[in-house]
Amino acid sequence: MINFEEELKKFHPSLEVEEAEEAIYNHDMTDMMDILKEIIKDSKEKG
Repeated sequence: MINFEEELKKFHPSLEVEEAEEAIYNHDMTDMMDILKEIIKDSKEKG
């Protein structure tokens, strides 16, 4: 029978996953909220 507690102690995530996670979280991307904020800001400045 598999001892899940022992198997979890042995587990180490691969470096590729950690590197990908870091790259994703550190990359500042424009999302829909950024676009909406810019539209609102522009409309307030013009109007």
